[in-house]
Amino acid sequence: MKFSLKKCGIVACIAGALLLTWINLRSVELVAVHQHNEFTYVLVHNFPLTDKGKIAWWLEHAEEIKAKYAIPRPGPYGLYSISFWDFGEGYKDDDFDLLCFSDMKTRKNCIEKNVLFRVNNTRDGTVVFTTDVDKYTQKDGKIVPYNI
Repeated sequence: MKFSLKKCGIVACIAGALLLTWINLRSVELVAVHQHNEFTYVLVHNFPLTDKGKIAWWLEHAEEIKAKYAIPRPGPYGLYSISFWDFGEGYKDDDFDLLCFSDMKTRKNCIEKNVLFRVNNTRDGTVVFTTDVDKYTQKDGKIVPYNI
């Protein structure tokens, strides 16, 4: 019996590794971009799961996104904020506790509040990456924890 449990464990580990590889290799889909002053809301499908993956994706695609969507768009003091939101099941009717976009003239202009990643700058020009739990910045070409 131990032999078959060991086989099942190995198969489960291999299946888990294949699933994680597939999840990490999916292409991120930018569904929509909404702008309000210096705040940009990017709605996505298939965003990377890890902090490292999110930051790496941004660094790899920042110039392409800037060219296509003209973001970031700094406000009067030079500050900007770009947030990436899970598009989930799509736009919904305005309901309690949803994020709604006034630039859409339709009843279905809201999404669930599931922010995945943020990129913003500080007054001194430092770019800050905020994930679910941590904040990072880029210093000397390396991603390091952001200390205020």
